[in-house]
Amino acid sequence: MLLTACLVAGAAVLVHLMLEDHEPAPASRSSTDAPAPAAAAATVRRLADALRAGDRSAAEALAVPGDTATSDRLGAAADAVENVGIDDVRLRYTGERGEPLDDGDWLGVVDVTWSYAGFDDEPATVEVPIGFRIVDDAVRVSSIGADELAGRERLPIWLAGPVRTARTADVLVVASASRRPQSYLRTAVRALPEVSRIVRGWRPSLVVEVPADADAVDRTLGAEPGSHEPIAATAAPSTPGMVQDAPVHVVVNPDVFDRLGPAARQVVMTHEATHVATDSPASAAPTWLVEGFADYVALRGAGRTETGPLPLTRTAAQIADRVRADGLPARLPGEDDLDAEAPHLGAAYEAAWLACVTLAERRGPDALARLVHRVGAGVPLADGLRTGFGWTEGDLVRAWRARLAELGS
Repeated sequence: MLLTACLVAGAAVLVHLMLEDHEPAPASRSSTDAPAPAAAAATVRRLADALRAGDRSAAEALAVPGDTATSDRLGAAADAVENVGIDDVRLRYTGERGEPLDDGDWLGVVDVTWSYAGFDDEPATVEVPIGFRIVDDAVRVSSIGADELAGRERLPIWLAGPVRTARTADVLVVASASRRPQSYLRTAVRALPEVSRIVRGWRPSLVVEVPADADAVDRTLGAEPGSHEPIAATAAPSTPGMVQDAPVHVVVNPDVFDRLGPAARQVVMTHEATHVATDSPASAAPTWLVEGFADYVALRGAGRTETGPLPLTRTAAQIADRVRADGLPARLPGEDDLDAEAPHLGAAYEAAWLACVTLAERRGPDALARLVHRVGAGVPLADGLRTGFGWTEGDLVRAWRARLAELGS
């Protein structure tokens, strides 16, 4: 209730006496707590207009009055659209989720579409849960991605808080404001020529996103808490469930990545850049070939940065230990062996890498890259091995096991 300057003191006292025995209702809340989808959709349209214009003030004004956290988040998103170079920004209110909360807020689902200008050929689209509240008969935004509302659904990094960027013509780094993007940029730039030497025809273009910490990585990817805690980086499509043609970005877990030495950071970044260049999330190739090839490219480049090739005592130490302990494996690593929670993950990756080394030694790196491309596009592995290497899969396994036997001896 607003008391204007013309009210006399007696009237003010009367109003106070009338209210003192009752619980005061929040002045900013309307008389109904029910969701208002049409009004919420209109608010979302205004937010989309403010974001596209990079208008921080207009975006902030759509937050609940006094909610500085949400206001700052909306303002930072408008800044990101302006400063990062985010195109194709579209927001669409699609409905409500669950029952209204005790305070009257309700959770709406908003389709958010965007792309990074100059880097993404197609836009990404994700569902973002956004909290809404009726304030003075208008619908305002009360939260974006709050844990108690949003659970573990995807939250684009530029909607999660302030970001900083660094870029070249071929690399864009979008990092949480708590991280320094330049160091990631340098590592990404060094990865591009290594990948281009092997993946012919790739137009080098790489987006690297660096959330604030491991938990923020899970939020960026819509993963369960702790899913990426041990992982240094991953290449993932920006649109969940729509792998074909979706932009693939490298998402770095700084809690792990930053603790690695320079050579290890480079191997990780080059590995993930290889996944981007080969569109690995859409690949039909077996996991051992996808991951082994990415390691082949990354470790081949790492060898050239030192005095000579990295010795097998470093690049295959874990699988050598497994061979000495358990004997030779009967088959190439399966998808379960290469899962992030597999018990001997490092050894499985080294085994996959050594299979790709075995192929490259037979017909060269170009033939290996062609195999990855053809099998990834749907050609059966048996056909790719026969036409590209003159081998059956059994021949490959025998040659691979012979290499493993040398390591384990």
